[in-house]
Amino acid sequence: MRSLLSFTSVLALVSAQAVWAQTADQFLLGTIVLETSSANDVGVDADDLERNDPGDLQDVFKNEPTVSVSSSVPLSQKVFVNGIEETNLATTIDGARQNNKIFHHNATTYIDPEILKQVRIDPGVAPADAGPGALAGSIGYETKDVDDLLAPGLGFGGILSSEYTSNGDGFSTSLTLFGRSGPVEALGYVKVANGDIRTNGDGNDILGSAAGLHSGLFKVALNAQNGGRFELSYEDVEDDELRPYRADIGLLAGGRPVPATRRYVLNRRNLAFNYTTTQTTEMWDPKFSLSYSVTDLGLLEDSQQSDGTTDSISGSFQNTFTLQNGSVTAGMDFYRDEAENIYRSFSNPAFNQASTEKSRNVGIFAQGRFDLGDRTKLSTGLRYDWNKLTGIEGSTFSDSGLSANITGEFAVNDILTLSAGASSVWGGIPLAENFIFNTAWVYPDHLEAVTAKNYFLSANADLGAWNLKAKLFRTDLENARTASYRAGPGVTADASSKGFELGASYAWERGFFSIGYSDIDSTVNGFPADGFTGRYLTQPFGEMLTMAVAHEFEQHDLTVGVDAQFAFSLQGSYAGAPTNVIESYEVVNAFAEWNPKQYKNFTLRGEINNVFDQTYAERGTYGQEFANDGVTPLYEPGRSISIRGTLRF
Repeated sequence: MRSLLSFTSVLALVSAQAVWAQTADQFLLGTIVLETSSANDVGVDADDLERNDPGDLQDVFKNEPTVSVSSSVPLSQKVFVNGIEETNLATTIDGARQNNKIFHHNATTYIDPEILKQVRIDPGVAPADAGPGALAGSIGYETKDVDDLLAPGLGFGGILSSEYTSNGDGFSTSLTLFGRSGPVEALGYVKVANGDIRTNGDGNDILGSAAGLHSGLFKVALNAQNGGRFELSYEDVEDDELRPYRADIGLLAGGRPVPATRRYVLNRRNLAFNYTTTQTTEMWDPKFSLSYSVTDLGLLEDSQQSDGTTDSISGSFQNTFTLQNGSVTAGMDFYRDEAENIYRSFSNPAFNQASTEKSRNVGIFAQGRFDLGDRTKLSTGLRYDWNKLTGIEGSTFSDSGLSANITGEFAVNDILTLSAGASSVWGGIPLAENFIFNTAWVYPDHLEAVTAKNYFLSANADLGAWNLKAKLFRTDLENARTASYRAGPGVTADASSKGFELGASYAWERGFFSIGYSDIDSTVNGFPADGFTGRYLTQPFGEMLTMAVAHEFEQHDLTVGVDAQFAFSLQGSYAGAPTNVIESYEVVNAFAEWNPKQYKNFTLRGEINNVFDQTYAERGTYGQEFANDGVTPLYEPGRSISIRGTLRF
């Protein structure tokens, strides 16, 4: 959820005529632009993020029809790529592996988008150096550095930003300070956001939707004389508020009696060290990373409390060897993941329990990227992983497996490029979710490793100002672990997602237009996917259409834009039997951004989100197919006006 704060303090500071950190560039237009190294990549770069000014992960990916983000509350948002949930993708933040599969009712990777520099997604087919567990691809989040914010030759700068939103009377403010002195650079960022309950398009309260966010990012780097760069970063995000009792469901009628809300306290921390060098040779271009990430979740009630912790110590070393017609990146990586749950009953301590599962993995990999002539490119790689799972009662399961990928690209002519790729991925035995651990579990004699197969075929036509694209894709997961409290630790499921994507964009000197369409069909154990059986796997998606347009009026120092998302109606089901129809929706958002020439260090942005005040739940949000069974999904906010002021000094 976008968290916002009053901009009046920023307005007051404009007259101070502060020295600003860098010359203000022209506001670059566009939505999420695919400017990456492969026809299969989805790239969100710094310019895309600045244009979209995202308040949550829904805003980051809102113009990508094959990337969906569920829920109107960031604490319970999950990312789906080509219809597959993000725990099946290798996810990193600044190179740090994320092990955030903690509770099915809350978010998997909760991140403040204001700190992001760029996001890269390899949907489906991912390279071997993307890391272990890239069953359905990979997601890499990268946070901002000093060089992204401070112009060369300057020693210090800062950004103060405040925002207010009318729906929920929300306020947020953030402060970023950054500087460099000789070989040392440092950055610090803090943000606080608070607000009240928001309302949907019908004017009804969205239960548990108030803002309660604290976020921080701290970085220090040393650029050595020999070309080595040593960087240490620490990121911390905390959400502490009353949320729906089941944080991804608005309301559930029936079942055991529970309060409407309870307090969720989620704290995710990420510590990452990275080493690279600018003094590379054909045989020496190393990259080393070592990181620790941890997520704590507390569910606080009057009669009981549950606390879950997932953490990961991970590292990798790789070197890129430059060849005459390309390069080969080879190396090794490892992780040590743990998931712990502690339950306490305040009325009957006999029910208290503590459980932990552990996973260890070591992998080796090599990925080659080659130019096979003027028109042909090839990327192919292998990795081999050794994995060990330790159950909550001490039983161990060891296994190993091979993964392979290949992607090819052929330029038919100067306009048309065809691409295709496939991968077979061995994913080991993943950890179960913390909050379904049961001390009475009896593990089977053998646990099967999860595996996946991915395929895509795409075409791209570059017609100058026009760009056209089309893509077919498919992912099949086999033996995905779906452990449950009652059914035990050895339950598995098969899931599949297939579909296609069409897109077109047109750019002119001061503006752009883009449109995208996707149709995704997902199944679990051969039946159409539903929210319950598809937990941590997939959800029903169907057809999505996205549109965006923007134009800069240079003479007025003004940029305006509109984007829209359309979801087509879809027949819901459960275990193959039809339920209610998942309703269609159309939502339109608009913005205007003013950067006056006389105050180049100040930007004022206004937005109207959900212009037509629609009542809808984002596609992928849990429970829309169970409306006839008493499930009220978490609806998105109705019309909301926000104003954001940003001062660079």
